Amino acid sequence: MGNKQSTFRDDQLDEYQVTQPLFTMLHGRFRDLAPNVVPLDYTNNPDVTLPSSLIITMPELKENPFRYRILETFSEDGEGNLTFYDFVDLFSVLSETAPLDLKIIYAFRIYDFNRDGFLCLEDVEETVHRLTGEELRVEERRLVARRVMEEADLDGDGKLSLIDFQNMISRAPDFIR
Repeated sequence: MGNKQSTFRDDQLDEYQVTQPLFTMLHGRFRDLAPNVVPLDYTNNPDVTLPSSLIITMPELKENPFRYRILETFSEDGEGNLTFYDFVDLFSVLSETAPLDLKIIYAFRIYDFNRDGFLCLEDVEETVHRLTGEELRVEERRLVARRVMEEADLDGDGKLSLIDFQNMISRAPDFIR
């Protein structure tokens, strides 16, 4: 960003409960993706949305097997295109200082591929596939997904609610990493 200073109103900073330097740093990262499109002055809330094709080039997302689901989950349009405020939300949740409960909620949303508010066997199988790549055969992925469902589906309804997922994570704290 050089010597140019991003400009935000105090209420914009208060809404996101972040410091001016952090907000400015995130704005710089967002602006670097499309410097001719993203303005320096955000005091008038410009309507700027960047396409997912630009955002997935960032080092934090480039190699992530969930990169498109992450962007879809945080985007206002559900298609993966992000406004600056979507971008701030994304990096706030991904930060090391974000509360674990918040990380779990967003992990649940990311793994909910069919977006029905539950994790079904197919969602878990797709999650296993993305986590393991081609290391497991289809039958092995299905077996792992069925075992996860058996362990985590406390009420036996064939799907995991957010509460089931939170309980599963509490028993496997390394999972969220």
